[in-house]
Amino acid sequence: MTDTALPKGRKRSIWMPLLVLITLAACATAGYSYWRMQQQPASAQVKAPEPPPAPVFYAMDTFTVNLGDADRVLYIGVTLRLKDEATRQRLSEFLPEIRSRLLLLFSRQDSASLATDEGKQKLVEAIKNTLAPPLVAGQPQQVVSDVLYTAFILR
Repeated sequence: MTDTALPKGRKRSIWMPLLVLITLAACATAGYSYWRMQQQPASAQVKAPEPPPAPVFYAMDTFTVNLGDADRVLYIGVTLRLKDEATRQRLSEFLPEIRSRLLLLFSRQDSASLATDEGKQKLVEAIKNTLAPPLVAGQPQQVVSDVLYTAFILR
């Protein structure tokens, strides 16, 4: 009888310290992980990305222009997306010159090319290039990010 009781006791005596060691190791690992998370600097924490700045738009009155070829008329309205509010202020101060530049550009267009999507995209690039030069010597160039059509009728 005593022979069978002795091995059972030894198995139990081995498991108990082993379970205590595993528990202590798990607690130590959890404590170390918590301590490391608390030691990270505030700058390393994830910050929400800043929202992009609000777009600056400048809506222009519509233009009615006779095209160079035949008796075609272009009725076009554009809104400019600008880099900043300072550019918007400059454009509004020099509005007659801006309108003059655009009227000259529109009157040189060909109705056949404006009838296609590719021609309209080329006109957008031409508008950007026309408005880019400084209005007065010593001022910076106007940065027009995009040109949006608000009206486009070709008759």
